[in-house]
Amino acid sequence: MAALALAVGVVAIFTTVRSSGQATAGGVPRLQGKPNLNGIWQAVNEANWDVEPHQARPGPAQYGALFSEPGGLGVVEGNQIPYKPEALAKKKENFANRWTLDPEAKCYMPGVPRATYMPFPFQIFQGSGDTMLMAYPFAAASRIIHMKDVGESPADAWMGWSRGRWEGDTLVVDVTNLIDQTWFDRAGNYHSDALKVTERYAMTGPNTIQYEATIEDPNVFTRPWKMSMPLYRRVEKNAQLLEFKCVPFSEELIYGHLRRGAATGR
Repeated sequence: MAALALAVGVVAIFTTVRSSGQATAGGVPRLQGKPNLNGIWQAVNEANWDVEPHQARPGPAQYGALFSEPGGLGVVEGNQIPYKPEALAKKKENFANRWTLDPEAKCYMPGVPRATYMPFPFQIFQGSGDTMLMAYPFAAASRIIHMKDVGESPADAWMGWSRGRWEGDTLVVDVTNLIDQTWFDRAGNYHSDALKVTERYAMTGPNTIQYEATIEDPNVFTRPWKMSMPLYRRVEKNAQLLEFKCVPFSEELIYGHLRRGAATGR
């Protein structure tokens, strides 16, 4: 909640900055010569269920069709993640137990890149200084994009350590120091603590960003691989981030077995 409060608190700071952005002939708004990414954005796809192509699948039997999984065309270039054989076996184990093992079910911060394509909008605060802020409603996650050299991260973290730079009109963000307890999706696609993510945000119009994330993890994958998708600006007049306090929703999953064990003396 503190992170979301921070995001809300800085809205006023960037109000003038956003309004000063000027659109070019291509319709891309600009801020101090660079594309103005300020705003609320959202992916519209099925990647949070599974980043690879997949058919519709049933959910937990007791809920009928309520939590069935929609099919998706996938966002992985080449359609298949290049797992090492032993890592693929772990992914299949994750998938078989996804309804209880998925970190999202436990209200853990989603990590990068998953935070980008969860079924929630997120907000970019660009400003004009040496940092950007990205805020996400799920688990009140946020991260700072350091636009100047700040050295290595002091510690690993759920949302990693983000260092950004401009390559022409594309914002490039190198994300390191990600802990190994996040997944890429609800299908059990995972990584180790050696993960490095290189993100690219390229505006293709006033309300669209082409997003790419290159994934490198020599402990899990045989080679780097990439996912890509468009992000869309939320253009409602009252568009804003709302709280999603998921901890109360996950308490039974995390602590229920402990309470039941105490009640039975096990």
